[in-house]
Amino acid sequence: MRGLEGSPALPDSVALMAALPVPVVLLDAGNRFRFANPAAEQFFQLSAANLAQMGLAELIPPDSRLFALVDQVRSLDAPVSDHDLTLDSPRLHRTGVTVHGAPLPELSGAVLLSLQDGSKAQKLDRQLNFRGAARGASAMAAMLAHEVKNPLSGIRGAAQLLEQSASEEDRELCTLIQDEADRIRHLVERFEMFSERPVERAPVNIHEVLDHVRRIAGRGFASHLRIVEDYDPSLPPVYANRDLLVQILLNLVKNAAEAVDPQAGEIHLSTAYHHGVRIAVPGSRERVHLPLQVSVRDNGPGIPEEVASTIWEPFVTTKRGGQGLGLALVAKLVADQGSLIECDTRPGRTVFRLSLPMPPADLPAPRKTRDE
Repeated sequence: MRGLEGSPALPDSVALMAALPVPVVLLDAGNRFRFANPAAEQFFQLSAANLAQMGLAELIPPDSRLFALVDQVRSLDAPVSDHDLTLDSPRLHRTGVTVHGAPLPELSGAVLLSLQDGSKAQKLDRQLNFRGAARGASAMAAMLAHEVKNPLSGIRGAAQLLEQSASEEDRELCTLIQDEADRIRHLVERFEMFSERPVERAPVNIHEVLDHVRRIAGRGFASHLRIVEDYDPSLPPVYANRDLLVQILLNLVKNAAEAVDPQAGEIHLSTAYHHGVRIAVPGSRERVHLPLQVSVRDNGPGIPEEVASTIWEPFVTTKRGGQGLGLALVAKLVADQGSLIECDTRPGRTVFRLSLPMPPADLPAPRKTRDE
């Protein structure tokens, strides 16, 4: 079997590694990549052709524990494992990584590494929290709509009646009462967006949605910022509700615009296909495949560690004057569509990744109108 492009042939035993869902790479005696399976390409976010031109030191800082593990494998000529590694560099950011290293007798000095990204499991666990936050917000919305909106109508109506026979000074107070009642009603209407409603989904061109969101942002709240697009043109349609997708992505882009430096801020919009992302459907054994990924990345200061784990809950915000409903609504709308959203944050880089399904294979074709 041949290794990465331009490399000599590898032992046949390595061929089996290509089918593994776990990232596996083979380093030669100089710590250059000789083999990478498809899962490793996804882990490093680099193609096999790119990895073939690189050494481990170009991806990982030299003081990383991973280099110590590789040296130990060679010195002991035996398997070595390490847990909870952080692989952090401008090219790569992974936390909670478990690494197993083993020598390859057929190649002198070669080390076979398998990597398990524990952060992915943590993110999927947090998705359950997002759904819990959404359910809590839905219950709160139903309660507020019932207990607050109806009395507000009575208060506003009474103020209108009093205004007709009040003095000039009292009329100002009646107007103030009506304005405040309207303000509370608008806030309650925002909560109503969290209520449980059936979501109609259909095949949607995600790049058309992103272009629409970019034009809205570029003409409004992000007109002073640089928006960079990096799309995979071969991506198939996503299976979602177009209006809700626009709402989700507008919220994410607006958050990014408010987080970055007004002078040097950048927002990156990207799409990609990532095989292997699946979530369980509650109450059944079905697992939904979510291979279509949309990312919104900014170069802001990052989300403070003390609130990063609760950003999807209502009323959690780091903005002055913020209400903390934007990301809670995003979590709810994403959950409604059977999708997944994740957040990676550190100083200088925050990424929100939205994973979406493809349309079902047995989805009926849309009916054509007479004009078509």
